[in-house]
Amino acid sequence: MTSVINALAPVFVLIVIGYALKRQHWVDDGFWPPAERITYRVFFPALLIASGARADLSGGEAWPMAATLFSATLATALLALILKPVLGLKPAAFTSFFQGTIRPNTYVGVVAAFLFWGEDGLALISIGILAVVPLVNVLSVTVLVIWGDGHEGARSIKRAISEVIRNPLILACLAGFAINLAGLSLPPVIEPLLDILGRAALPIALMAVGAGLDFPHLKTNATIASVSSALKIVILPAIAWSLASAFGLEGQAFQVVILYATMPVSASAYVLARELGGDSALIAGIITASTLAAVATMPVWITFAQ
Repeated sequence: MTSVINALAPVFVLIVIGYALKRQHWVDDGFWPPAERITYRVFFPALLIASGARADLSGGEAWPMAATLFSATLATALLALILKPVLGLKPAAFTSFFQGTIRPNTYVGVVAAFLFWGEDGLALISIGILAVVPLVNVLSVTVLVIWGDGHEGARSIKRAISEVIRNPLILACLAGFAINLAGLSLPPVIEPLLDILGRAALPIALMAVGAGLDFPHLKTNATIASVSSALKIVILPAIAWSLASAFGLEGQAFQVVILYATMPVSASAYVLARELGGDSALIAGIITASTLAAVATMPVWITFAQ
């Protein structure tokens, strides 16, 4: 447990630093949106291309890992839908509850995987990104289109699928694996360039997570935020654990699956809620609750997965 906590500590310390920077106004508020955009569109794609291109893909874990995470996410989404009549939430609030049960914070997972397993961890977690990110985007937008407080210009399912296809993280994973499977290597100038850009992603992404924490909205929506977070960081990992065992995953591949499954909720859920008529205050509370809870749950899950 101590070694796991030591490995994860920098992740959560950087989140706290980001929160402090925002809270104390040491950095202008206008810094965070462009920082998140450049991380999403440049720094993280560079990291994923480089790791995918150098990965050892001979182990045969890719399909079992993808099937495990895809199925666990889908099962959790179905459970959230089953709970809808029981929760008694307004339609817009349910869309935020739903997003909070399935939408992982890829930034936290990628940095944690790198700290634990280096390049091998990045390659394996890229498989999770390819399996889960398209699914959660399509499911989230579908639920928002059905139950969100629609407005003029709200996106359609077709538009959502189009955005999935153009997602920089997905494209980066595909590019890295394509280079790898083709037996190619990154050119001398490009490889160190991608490495330099990729390293920039690690601190900026986590500080941006901290800057987005919203304690007032957590206090207002504490009960439903706790239920949604429990589904995301307790139930979903438990389902993933069962499926990973059934698929015969073990060792590092098993551990990365559990790491990916136990990640807190992504801040992108807040953006989507605002754009498509979800309850943005509720999802802000859920993001905060799941991030705080993950400080305790991630070390426990990963320790038992070892």
